[in-house]
Amino acid sequence: MEWLNYHHLLYFWTVVREGTVTAAAETLRISQPALSTQLRQLEESLGEQLLRRAGRRLELTDAGRLAFRYADEIFTLGREFQSELKGRPTGRPLRLVVGISDALPKLMVHRLLRPALELPEPLRLSCRERGLPALLDALFAHEVDLVLSDAPHPGRGGPRAFNHLLGECGQDFFAAPSLLRRHRRAFPACLDGAPMLLPSEGSRARAALERWLEARGLRPVVAGDFDDSALLKTFGAEGEGFFLAPAPMAADLARTYGVRRVGSADGLSERIYAVSTERRLVHPGVLAILKSAQEEVFA
Repeated sequence: MEWLNYHHLLYFWTVVREGTVTAAAETLRISQPALSTQLRQLEESLGEQLLRRAGRRLELTDAGRLAFRYADEIFTLGREFQSELKGRPTGRPLRLVVGISDALPKLMVHRLLRPALELPEPLRLSCRERGLPALLDALFAHEVDLVLSDAPHPGRGGPRAFNHLLGECGQDFFAAPSLLRRHRRAFPACLDGAPMLLPSEGSRARAALERWLEARGLRPVVAGDFDDSALLKTFGAEGEGFFLAPAPMAADLARTYGVRRVGSADGLSERIYAVSTERRLVHPGVLAILKSAQEEVFA
């Protein structure tokens, strides 16, 4: 069995925190040559380069960022262990870092994540919003614990990930009252020739919506397209166009944006996945999200 040398890991962790080998050597009260030797031995034992020169500075490699994240957890837990033995409360909350696909509706994301914040134990939630490819890179680099997305991990080569279906729901059209007063025809005829706000070009949601409209002979006027779903709804609230959103969000949309449900986009649905590097989910926050999604949000 190979054992990790925690003294070497402590030296590496201190170098990163202090910023230079010189400062770390002073903190650790060892010589610079000895510290440099310990760092090389750590890299050799791991088979990875952790630090590289960038001019006069040291910067972390990808492997170095992963090592520092784990080292920080290890030594933080060590301090807490000592505090617990001495009867001092640590007050340290659980941490959950969630990557969120920029295509997901923000109100839906809040509904999905809220149960994690309602756990008996305190939890610190960090959200990272990006496109799915960048989020998957962060997941495999252990920079996020979980990814929420409207598309599953494709699973074609590369690192392995597991898709956990949180749920599937229908979609409805919504509009501001001012827009509905200008387009009084019955649904879905009211959409023909009316302004519409669409997801960004090239997105799965955009393609599905365009097929739905074409199949019914509806030709709305594209008033705008958006990467950010919250910005799209803000424009919708101002009466700039009809827009599509998950059906379970109708009450939240009415309360937050003052819009009304117009009608159902029969046949259109949205799936939301939690993507992880673990087949079996164990984080209490993640389990709370999964349970609420299946029993409440998408019930």
